Amino acid sequence: MTRLLANSLRPQVSGWVDELRGEDLSQVFTSGTFRYASPLIERWRSGGMINFKGSQFERDIILWGVRWYVAYPISYRQLEEMMGERGIAVEHSTLNRWVIKYAPELEKQFRRRQRPVGRSWRLDETYVKIKGKWAYLYRAVDKEGYTIDFLLTPQRDQDAAEAFLRKAIRNQPLPEKITIDESGANTAAIKHYNRTHKTAIVIRHSKYFNTIVEQDHRAVKRITRPMLGFKSFWAARCTIAGMEVMHAIRKGQLAPTGNASQTPAEQFYALAA
Repeated sequence: MTRLLANSLRPQVSGWVDELRGEDLSQVFTSGTFRYASPLIERWRSGGMINFKGSQFERDIILWGVRWYVAYPISYRQLEEMMGERGIAVEHSTLNRWVIKYAPELEKQFRRRQRPVGRSWRLDETYVKIKGKWAYLYRAVDKEGYTIDFLLTPQRDQDAAEAFLRKAIRNQPLPEKITIDESGANTAAIKHYNRTHKTAIVIRHSKYFNTIVEQDHRAVKRITRPMLGFKSFWAARCTIAGMEVMHAIRKGQLAPTGNASQTPAEQFYALAA
């Protein structure tokens, strides 16, 4: 702690490198039109370890700030105050850049160590406000409640639902069954995936069995509520990535690397080791 506090008093740099460089984002905007990145682009972006070189602050302080923000329902200004009370002078705008830069990198590392999930999925979408407008967060869990994947989209339609399905199946084994509500877009997306890929995913419509994923939405909504909406789609995507990672770690979804028991916080920090 002494080393952290001593190094935290260094002056902040005036500029910042492009905060979106090298991030593993599953969506891209082209000429104002929303498009989904291809699997080849995503795999190309997924390599390498987290690089903290060139940062004015120590890695431990950066991870400290990122974890607090994605783990608890606080604003950047509240986090700035909390850091200041611990002797760390950092502006809320810098904390924002840390989350946008490093949360997707932590998600990459988590994906490499994520425990396998079950093959009976529950799929649903919830709402996230971005610049005063609603966007849609597709999420899925298995029947035990373990996180499968997520995807933030500006629309809620068949294309968005199928993009989420493809993303989830790239990261997890092919599901045997997917439970959804009466959404026609989700039904059409799964049927189209089955026809295109010659699969036989069973579709089950059940509001009752889907309550597990609806309840799981609360973990994300609870943290996003104090933010009063995101300023950009990119910021929302990156921040939610960190929230989903922390939430999954709390559910025990990170495969251990040794015999020693670790707290969720220690597991989060270990992703950058």
